[in-house]
Amino acid sequence: MAAATNFSHSPLISKTRTYSLNHCPFPKNTILPFKLSKSYSLKPLSLKAVISQQNPATTTTQETTQFKHCFTKSQDGFLYCENLKVQEIMESVERRPFYLYSKPQITRNVEAYKDALEGLSSIIGYAIKANNNLKILEHLRGLGCGAVLVSGNELRLALRAGFDPTRCIFNGNGKLLDDLVLAAQEGVFVNVDSEFDLENIVAAARIAGKKVNVLLRINPDVDPQVHPYVATGNKNSKFGIRNEKLQWFLDAVKAHPNELKLVGAHCHLGSTITKVDIFRDAAVLMVNYIDEIRSQGFEVDYLNIGGGLGIDYYHSGAILPTPRDLIDTVRELVLSRNLNLIIEPGRSLIANTCCLVNRVTGVKTNGTKNFVVIDGSMAELIRPSLYDAYQHIELVSPASPDAEVSTFDVVGPVCESADFLGKDRELSTPAKGAGLVVHDAGAYCMSMASTYNLKMRPPEYWVEEDGSVSKIRHGETFEDHIRFFEGL
Repeated sequence: MAAATNFSHSPLISKTRTYSLNHCPFPKNTILPFKLSKSYSLKPLSLKAVISQQNPATTTTQETTQFKHCFTKSQDGFLYCENLKVQEIMESVERRPFYLYSKPQITRNVEAYKDALEGLSSIIGYAIKANNNLKILEHLRGLGCGAVLVSGNELRLALRAGFDPTRCIFNGNGKLLDDLVLAAQEGVFVNVDSEFDLENIVAAARIAGKKVNVLLRINPDVDPQVHPYVATGNKNSKFGIRNEKLQWFLDAVKAHPNELKLVGAHCHLGSTITKVDIFRDAAVLMVNYIDEIRSQGFEVDYLNIGGGLGIDYYHSGAILPTPRDLIDTVRELVLSRNLNLIIEPGRSLIANTCCLVNRVTGVKTNGTKNFVVIDGSMAELIRPSLYDAYQHIELVSPASPDAEVSTFDVVGPVCESADFLGKDRELSTPAKGAGLVVHDAGAYCMSMASTYNLKMRPPEYWVEEDGSVSKIRHGETFEDHIRFFEGL
């Protein structure tokens, strides 16, 4: 593993600044915990959640507050990351698109979850699919996180990063036998997703010669009302077992006492969720399933409610649910059954810690639309093209006083009409070479990056606690691409 490249001696970047890690960016809004006021039947239920807020900026009834972020625009018109000018960082690193993170913000996000979980026995399982940078994983492991895995290579990476395998959870609807064998050997929790998945887990346990701790991933048929590509807990999802098939799976586990130990139940509703009531709705269903499972003699100690908490991509200042809000909706239910709680945050731990930093190649118009063309593209950040997702965009330094403010599509150089980072954005017309950032790029951006049009995946840097800047991933090069063909 290459050591982190440190820029602490750059004349533009000082090492003398320090930052408090005790500051929590999430307001601790106290809400009344849910009280289980009546018994619930075990009949299959379908719950429809309150519609999640797609654009907080258009909501007039929701309270707003000043947006708190590690990236801030100062009165001087410059964008800062933890008190360092992004413009100065751009001048100190490679001249190409790059991802810039705040390491202190990652710490603050984890601490917000830790504070929320106080009083509960719990595992914060970071969803590696959100961002698989090894240095970030090592930092999260050092902060006490476990890991949530959806492939064998993510399991191998978690082990390389030093995660305790007994605090790791292996999810997925198509887990492969070889990967399951590794999970069994290491003592990882494994979620049962289907009949054939259970068969493969049994086979893996026999090959490894170890009993596997499993959780049943139950599809609760709760509709989170989010983009269909990121909804995972409704009846049309490919994930999980149908709740009416629960007894079949219990009988199957009973039939394999030497291979399987059922220790819990799991559900995952979706992603970008901004209404925590649906977590409570799902938890009500899940604890009743756990009651039924326990009534049949199983020692079930874990409830895994998944992840999916959304963030304020619009930078509107909307009051969105915090980790404490989420945990408080399920706290009393978890305590009432003496359960260990597993949560699987990804986006809410890492998304707001990072920007994709780009340079403006030029400005053009087709007569009806204006375009800012940058060196970054859908290859580095695909969410807008894939989901039509909104991510906030701004310039890193003040525009010329005579720059006209216009409405632009921010696009890249990739040969696709879908290659856009943002549409209809009001910006001061930027000069050629000006810096431009796409905010909240820590989750599902670099991990989904590609080499389409042979655009090489970019380097990654972070601002350290002492104010220095370190490289945490090398950018890929054309020579890296050619190496795949050597000796053929």
